Amino acid sequence: MGKIFYIMGKSASGKDSIYKDLLAKADLPLERMVLYTTRPIRKGETSGNEYHFVDETILQQLQGAGKVIESRAYNTIHGVWTYFTIDDGEFDLANSNYLGIGTMESYQCLVDYYGSKYLYPIYVEVEDGERLMRSIKREGKQENPRYEEVCRRFLADSEDFSEAKIAKVGIGKRFINHDKELCQAEIGKYIKDMLYL
Repeated sequence: MGKIFYIMGKSASGKDSIYKDLLAKADLPLERMVLYTTRPIRKGETSGNEYHFVDETILQQLQGAGKVIESRAYNTIHGVWTYFTIDDGEFDLANSNYLGIGTMESYQCLVDYYGSKYLYPIYVEVEDGERLMRSIKREGKQENPRYEEVCRRFLADSEDFSEAKIAKVGIGKRFINHDKELCQAEIGKYIKDMLYL
């Protein structure tokens, strides 16, 4: 039976970097679980890698075809950005293990859709001041920095990742990302332990 390991964390917690590094490890038999989004692609991203970048029309077509497992819409200062997971036959849980990344809401929807026996949460944490500095630095590298969106996301994270919500979805273990290599090694060990239970 395959398993889905799902990385979550507040913005700028380092989860994207950890996700990419874990996928590159030859000793972890994990396939990439790529979600979809209507948000604009950032500099350095490629469609099909971080996300499948699509427009609202494609999202509506997928919803009409009953392919959307879960979706989250954020009303940003640049318009509505939607993140979503679709069932297009890409995931073969009978034969493969997957690594995904998203929100606690998307994680819960995957649990509801596939069943809790397939889902394993990986929650990454970083101190808030450090996260804010990371967010500003990352956004400053964009061609047209959107600092207002950085502030909106930072404030929204307090509600999105409240202690009550963390407990509700059943997250027990937390991975503290003060040192990326150590955090990644800890997560890698956890995945191996769960894979070979």
